[in-house]
Amino acid sequence: MNDDDYSATELGSHWFERPAPEATPDRVDGEVLRFGPGVTGAALRRAENSPTVVEIWHGTLPGVPAPRPARSRGPWRYAFAAVVLVAVLVFLAWRQYGPGVAVRDVTVSAPAHRLGCDDTADVVGLVRTDGRPGTLTYRWERSDGTRSGALSEKLARGQKEASLHLLWTFRGPGTHRAVARLVITSPSVHASAATFTYDCG
Repeated sequence: MNDDDYSATELGSHWFERPAPEATPDRVDGEVLRFGPGVTGAALRRAENSPTVVEIWHGTLPGVPAPRPARSRGPWRYAFAAVVLVAVLVFLAWRQYGPGVAVRDVTVSAPAHRLGCDDTADVVGLVRTDGRPGTLTYRWERSDGTRSGALSEKLARGQKEASLHLLWTFRGPGTHRAVARLVITSPSVHASAATFTYDCG
């Protein structure tokens, strides 16, 4: 067997040979065994069950790098908090500067009673919104063929209703069935109408 290729990792007690006279052990306390790099479990158990004095070398095996100390996460440990902060800021900005008012529904009501001679009808359009701030653009259309120009109503934050009024005045004798129609043109299109009667005999 080639001695240069032979490497023993564990020796039984019957294989142990004392060093030649010219070799001096590292330490002599009765019978001493020194276990170097790569102490095996079997050898360690045998040493623990034996009165033999054992010195264990605590180190790193040749060719095996020492474990690196744990790295500090540095600025990455603040990443989660930064993400949460950015999300909160985006939400607040969206509420303040994001989409404006949204219209939920529109209803129009007119006087339930008959209007008399030279009377004025107060027609009310009720617009319900989501409470965001913004501006409503609308117009009134009348059954006599006339319509208003573009009108607007500003809504504050938290204002979920807007009342829009049309005053329609009648003169002279006659009977007329009138229809008033409210058309919301912005931020989305909605319409509603109401009917009332003018009667002057």
